[in-house]
Amino acid sequence: MGARRGLTRARRLVVKVGSGLITSPGEGLDAKRITALAGDIAALVAERREVALVSSGAIAAGIARLGLTSRPRSIPEKQAAAAVGQSALMWHYEQAFKRHGIKVGQVLLTSQDISDRGRYLNARHTLLALLGFGVLPIVNENDTVAVDEIKVGDNDNLAALVAHLIDADLLVLLTDVDGLYTGDPRRDPSARRIEAVEAVTDEIRKLCFDEVGRVSVGGMATKLEAAQKAGASGIPMVIASGREPGTLGRLLKGEPLGTHFLPRDDRLAARKRWIAFAVPPQGRLTVDAGARKALTERGKSLLPSGVVGVEGEFSAGEVVALAEPDGQEFARGLVNYDAGELRKIRGAKTAEIEKALGYKGLAEVIHRDNLVVLSGPGGC
Repeated sequence: MGARRGLTRARRLVVKVGSGLITSPGEGLDAKRITALAGDIAALVAERREVALVSSGAIAAGIARLGLTSRPRSIPEKQAAAAVGQSALMWHYEQAFKRHGIKVGQVLLTSQDISDRGRYLNARHTLLALLGFGVLPIVNENDTVAVDEIKVGDNDNLAALVAHLIDADLLVLLTDVDGLYTGDPRRDPSARRIEAVEAVTDEIRKLCFDEVGRVSVGGMATKLEAAQKAGASGIPMVIASGREPGTLGRLLKGEPLGTHFLPRDDRLAARKRWIAFAVPPQGRLTVDAGARKALTERGKSLLPSGVVGVEGEFSAGEVVALAEPDGQEFARGLVNYDAGELRKIRGAKTAEIEKALGYKGLAEVIHRDNLVVLSGPGGC
């Protein structure tokens, strides 16, 4: 309960809502639900808290406005639905928050806006400026232009990235369920809600189920990925029901709602958070057991002698994943060599680099200052 009481001190929050909470099947946006959400957030703003809202719903709203009977399958049709729906989504939010005297601002992002360091900083500065003006940012993925290559992919992970963009004190994912359970509560009457999670381990990941009880590739799985990202940034996260009245206010009074994911004690520096989570790896290096131990236990840099495999095509200065021989990713970092150079010097001692390349190169493949050790695949 001590950690829960700490949530009451959160001054800057990111709140994420999914399509299911603000739309009705076949009817598009649900004005009553949006109005209720705006009221809950307005109550936090009245307490002098800053809130950024990450909201899905553009494509669902567009489908209804276009009179479509099913979700579009082609990318251009999805983009068209998003273009029509995003304006409707913002109109509803503007009307709902206007009743409370709160101005809103639209921010649309793709993964390129986050993975490019310059654009990342621009997005950060814009969001902080909006908060400084007392404007509530409403963030969504830019589905009108995004294709698979530049998509974040889901708004759970986008919300976590926004949380560390603005140095939030708390991330809240409002959803249809009231937390993470020990089993599938639809099939297991003994399943219980987990009140707190200290770390997202393999055992925790096994608690993700889809509608037929199989391990899910979305839904709760993406929420656990978001928890890893937020936790590495030193930001606590809560998964809670968005259908319960006043959930946000009750959480910030310390009520034990939902599942609370505790942050890491050793918060990553901003630049290392960017390396770990904002930039998709452009390749993969397999390292031997000795190199892994040196990197994870002794804080050393990665040398060519520890590299046993090189996958992908990448340039010097790009982010690559580091993996054990069994394929388990355990770190990410900015590489000092391109893929072709690394294939020539993998396994070589430092003194052999110049002979292998024909010129003198850096001793480190990845310097420890540009390396982030992860505790599991895809997160810290």
